[in-house]
Amino acid sequence: MRDQQPAVDAAERRLTTKETAELLGVKPETVYAYVSRGQLSSRRGPGGRGSSFDAKEVEALARRKRRDASAADFSGELSVRTRITLIDKDRYYFRGVDAAELAARHTYEEIAEWLWTGRLRPGVTFTAPDASVAVARRAVDALPEHTGPTDRLRVAAIAAAAADPLRFDLSEDAVLGTARVLIPTLVTALPPVRHDHRDQGPLAHRLWARLTGRPADDASLRVLDTALGLLVDHDLAASTLAVRVAASARAHAYAAVSAGLGVLEGPLHGAAGGLAHRLILEVLDRGSAGPVIADELREGRRIPGLGHRLYPGEDPRARALFALLEDIPRAAPALAAARDIVATTARHTPLHANVDLALAVFTASSGMPSSASETIFAVARTAGWIAHALEEYGERPLRMRPSGRYVGPRPPQPLPE
Repeated sequence: MRDQQPAVDAAERRLTTKETAELLGVKPETVYAYVSRGQLSSRRGPGGRGSSFDAKEVEALARRKRRDASAADFSGELSVRTRITLIDKDRYYFRGVDAAELAARHTYEEIAEWLWTGRLRPGVTFTAPDASVAVARRAVDALPEHTGPTDRLRVAAIAAAAADPLRFDLSEDAVLGTARVLIPTLVTALPPVRHDHRDQGPLAHRLWARLTGRPADDASLRVLDTALGLLVDHDLAASTLAVRVAASARAHAYAAVSAGLGVLEGPLHGAAGGLAHRLILEVLDRGSAGPVIADELREGRRIPGLGHRLYPGEDPRARALFALLEDIPRAAPALAAARDIVATTARHTPLHANVDLALAVFTASSGMPSSASETIFAVARTAGWIAHALEEYGERPLRMRPSGRYVGPRPPQPLPE
């Protein structure tokens, strides 16, 4: 299927200013800069009204711009302009504000609002209408018992989308309204561990009941809410890039989130916390990290929960969570196991703990399954995905469409027999 192109007058092959701007990926007023530089020629319409441009000239210029952009983009790593998150020198920032400090002082919902709008709404909570929750729950309840958390969340998102006739409205207010309903719908659609649970309070309270049957205490809920806030966004992770590609094609917010959830399920992304969880439990079972690390290395496996390509030093998200976990007495054994893992591995490779190891300490000490960190990650990152979708909706459609560099046999080739 070919990319959409602006309409062209078939007889004269002339383009309007707006069509020319769309093809070049610029604002209409910028088109005349190309005319002044001699890169395009224009012609006034009858009566001196409006300008038109030779379609062949415009198409040739657009091809040159794509080639230049491709050479610039692929000379290094793919980059996308964003005002959402900056990662710099073992710290990261949401709209210019230190993310760890935001998470320490504000709830997940407040941080999500800051990410979406650049404004804080103290005390805001997200709630979903009963109808949306009922549709999502029915869809999730129909899944096999062994279904993983990301599959459940993806099905809940699709069900909620099907029940929303206004999902194709991509205006900012509509998308924000969708986000404030979708996130609590995803959480509430997950089955609670205790059947006598009643949903109330902030999102972290409701999510806790989906992760463990233990009663919630203030210190643990603070860790969970802080983890959600810390994980809300992290620049262009693989899942976030998938969301921006979907939004570039003008997929609605539910579909964009579904794209992110699909990528998140990969073992090199959202599932990493589960591997670290199992590692923590094995160290606790065997009493020392030494033999466990030896077995991992013998099998040629990477030690989960260590190192991050964006942080040469300590992951600031891990640092923030470890500090809070110190206040939870039952987390002490898992914290000691995590320190043992870092110290043992440091004899071979000087790697710091990342957020997956910190999450593993939390989930392992809270009676949660190994998949819990993936659930926390997915719920948290949904707010970030919405922020990136909103940003992408304001860009030129289909700009996230790189050209392939063909390396196969040169045509024409004979037909296979």
